[in-house]
Amino acid sequence: MKNQLPKFNSSEEMAAYLKAIFITAIDAIFTINERGIVESMNPAAENLFGYQAHEVLGNNISMLMTTPDQENHNSYIRRYMETGQRRIIGIGREVTGCRKGGTTFPLRLAVSETVINGRRVFTGIIHDLTAMNLAQEEIRKLNEDLERQNDRLEQKVAQRTEELSDAVNRLLSLNQELQQEAEERRAAEDALRKKEVELLKALEKEKHLNELKSRFVSMASHEFRTPLSTVLSSADLAESYTGGEEHQEKRSKHLKRIKSAVSTLTAILNDFLSLSKLEENKVQAQAVYFRLTEFCAETEEEVHGLLKQGQHIILEHDHCDEEVFLDKKILKNIIYNLMSNASKYSDAGMSIHCRIKVQDNLLYLEVEDHGIGIPEEDQPHLFERFFRAHNVENIQGTGLGLNIVKRYLTLMNGSISFESKHGKGTVFKVSIPLSHE
Repeated sequence: MKNQLPKFNSSEEMAAYLKAIFITAIDAIFTINERGIVESMNPAAENLFGYQAHEVLGNNISMLMTTPDQENHNSYIRRYMETGQRRIIGIGREVTGCRKGGTTFPLRLAVSETVINGRRVFTGIIHDLTAMNLAQEEIRKLNEDLERQNDRLEQKVAQRTEELSDAVNRLLSLNQELQQEAEERRAAEDALRKKEVELLKALEKEKHLNELKSRFVSMASHEFRTPLSTVLSSADLAESYTGGEEHQEKRSKHLKRIKSAVSTLTAILNDFLSLSKLEENKVQAQAVYFRLTEFCAETEEEVHGLLKQGQHIILEHDHCDEEVFLDKKILKNIIYNLMSNASKYSDAGMSIHCRIKVQDNLLYLEVEDHGIGIPEEDQPHLFERFFRAHNVENIQGTGLGLNIVKRYLTLMNGSISFESKHGKGTVFKVSIPLSHE
């Protein structure tokens, strides 16, 4: 048989009946509307939370909650209204309440939903779990005491048994010696197996280092040969133009080639030095305060020197007027490296997009080009040392830049990802948490 209310002679009599239950209930009771606004609370709720009704009515129920429920409460209700997905409504759960004055306490919350005159009303019944938790803690301590007493009793039994069983103990001692010898043999065998595994790992590591050395020698000889040849030939040609003004333009042309080659060698050496310092843990993030708008302007001006003929940068920045506390030098190196790659692997006349924004206490950076892209089979190895994709073998590079960028981001607790399609371009995405001094 379903539960039914008693029969009443009038609606006023029924209202008085329900009001009496509401007022005299020993558990706290709240009613809120669809926006989480408190519409009513009983005396038990006032006593439990320390607020008078007029201090709570008309306010959001989240004022009685702690983090993270306080921030998420409205989204709980909104999600339920939109999707019917239940997180709290209709489901009992244990949460933490916040009394007036800031003290917290454990409670059991049950929320139900009803519709009155076409309007949704949510009723929350709250039971203070403080006493129950204290009782459970007392039970736990009693169990621990009982376990300790059992341990002491077992020790006494063991001691009496040992005193009455000398002969058995001698046999056990002999057996223990035999077991110890067996364990020592097993330990020696385990140590030998472990040593074998370590030697195999060392051998694999040595092979890997040898491969890296070979790749380094091959790459360095190739990357240094071209600019050095350019310097040598241009120097010889510039020396041969000994005339006056008619040879000045030719001399200037070859001097520019020498400067460009020297810049290339300098960049390669900088990559080697940066990698060496990172490998030896000699690089530490040194954060300073600076304005992103000024930083973006400085970086854009410096990067322009990298661009091929006709290439241009489209710089977009959002919410960058504020000061940030980051390692300015490392951030500039990251952007400079990504922009250098974007220019290097794009044709002349192509545009490069650089987007910087601040959101949710994070700095987001995107560098997008419309260049040659990265073959899919090469993408898993892109951040490895000395690795270069198959479609860039005829373009100068050390294969260290992205490895250095990833290591720099690790120092700043940041991350990097990318999306690329062969022949259509690449976009690198960086996120760095904003530090606080």
